[in-house]
Amino acid sequence: MKRIGILIPVFNKLELTKKCIESLLPLIHSKNLKNTTSYLVVIDDGSEDGTAEWIEQNYPEVILLKGDGNLWWSGGINRGAKYAIEKNDTDFVLLWNNDILPEATYFTELDKVINEISGNEILGSKIYTLNPPDQVWAFGALFNPRNGEKSMIGFEQADGEEFESVREVDWLPGMGTLVPVSTIEKIGYWDQENFPQYHGDSDFTYRAKINGYKILVYPQLKLWNDSQNTGISHQGKLSNLTRLLTDTRSIYHLKKNILFIKRFSTSYRAYWPLIISYYKLFGGFFKWKLLSFFGLKRAV
Repeated sequence: MKRIGILIPVFNKLELTKKCIESLLPLIHSKNLKNTTSYLVVIDDGSEDGTAEWIEQNYPEVILLKGDGNLWWSGGINRGAKYAIEKNDTDFVLLWNNDILPEATYFTELDKVINEISGNEILGSKIYTLNPPDQVWAFGALFNPRNGEKSMIGFEQADGEEFESVREVDWLPGMGTLVPVSTIEKIGYWDQENFPQYHGDSDFTYRAKINGYKILVYPQLKLWNDSQNTGISHQGKLSNLTRLLTDTRSIYHLKKNILFIKRFSTSYRAYWPLIISYYKLFGGFFKWKLLSFFGLKRAV
């Protein structure tokens, strides 16, 4: 039997954590699982909404690790992975979020897939948006080190035949991603110093790829992601716009974005998509500020 530690980093949002744990436990305890046994590790990074207390009172079988608010995503995953490897004799870690929901057959399908792989693979899931539920959010992701193009496959596309076969990709988002412990032992942990939040997932899985691991997405491993809980926006305020460049929660964090390109690119051309993304960010902001003077508002 292969042992899987399901790592769930959380910070507040207790209602999501409740729903997550209550949906997972019946699935991982199914009698249909022949090749795997799983357990939950919640890494609570200093929540102030009673998350730790609720887990301790209601689900003492869930392993609870506590942070002080400075772990962020990568640090939380590292804390959980180290516990799984050093304390719990684990074969795989499965990256999870408290705002995703699995299909009822997710773990029975994973149980079958694990019995077929060699151990030189990192497995990804087919991720849908929660609303609408038949729209793909990610079917793995791509990165071109020559021109810097970095994107999720199938983002906001209707589900279709092109997302029904196993696909080898360049990197994976940090949810529904199964990582062999042997991979961590070879390439190291997640880079919580340089990529505490965004790029922590892509940095790790792309490092694995260039170290010879196959990054594979399996369409039968289906998840639904509540993407509304992801990141921050400028909300039409100039102070928030400039904050996007330095806030750890921002996908537009300038230093982190430049560092990812610098680490993995093979040409100066790779910086061009990054320049365009910031042009669109600032150009769009000031365009709608100007149009608002004429009574025009952006559709929400």
